[in-house]
Amino acid sequence: MIRQILTHPGGAHKDDFLACCVLIHLHGVPVIRREPTDADLADLETCVVDVGGEHDPARKNFDHHQFPRESPPLCALSLVLQDLGVYDDAKAFCDWLEPAEWLDCLGPNETARKLEISRDALTQLLSPIDVTLLRRFAATTELTEADPVWQVMRMVGEDLLGYLKSLRARLTEIGQHAQWWALSDGLEALFLPRTDPLPDEPSFGLGRYIEEQGRQGSVIAMVYPDRRGSGYGMSRYNDDQRMDFTQVSGQDDVHFAHLRGFVAKTSASDPVRLRQLVALAYVGIQRNG
Repeated sequence: MIRQILTHPGGAHKDDFLACCVLIHLHGVPVIRREPTDADLADLETCVVDVGGEHDPARKNFDHHQFPRESPPLCALSLVLQDLGVYDDAKAFCDWLEPAEWLDCLGPNETARKLEISRDALTQLLSPIDVTLLRRFAATTELTEADPVWQVMRMVGEDLLGYLKSLRARLTEIGQHAQWWALSDGLEALFLPRTDPLPDEPSFGLGRYIEEQGRQGSVIAMVYPDRRGSGYGMSRYNDDQRMDFTQVSGQDDVHFAHLRGFVAKTSASDPVRLRQLVALAYVGIQRNG
């Protein structure tokens, strides 16, 4: 049983903050911010995060600073997610994770280079949410359940692990039902038929499923049940402008087509008719937005 989480004092970064968020959600224990002792590192009831010079999951010690310079960038959060067996999914589904690893291990200049943006853009993308939470976290020596920051951290950890768990289950479900529809020029649409029960958000996970199947180079459209009616939604995949759903706006069974052409809603439910609508929306020329 874990009784406490221990991390370094002073300035806080996204990786140690998020690692503690996940551990707070799992164990519901206080966070202590100080340098660890040898006794802390040996204590099986203490998670030592981002400090201590030791990575030993069996002893719940998750530091990366002692790794060789040439090692792949891994931060404290990476090590915690590896221990939980969800790191591969997090790396695939959380687009922010790899840049967070770069930023913590390689610094802002190298991270900006990898992202192909200016160094200043990293600062411009900072949110007051990030700044406030990290500053408040850094200002503490101990966080308990009575602290609002602890409660927010618990919610962040819960949502992160919940997202990974629900998305993995959703991808498995999509794989059991999805169909690939051939279009012109070697392109495809992904069709997801209606199931019972219908998910709260039927389109959830479709883009990730396409990526996981390695078909992001050929798929340009998605067709999925409309959660607000008995028909279907149709949308571009990855905003591919070879699909323009304004082309079907005059069809009797299409009750909505966005003026920018990226999505439409139809009362049609017959797959044959749905394929016809997708074919009508295909304009065949990749245009710049």
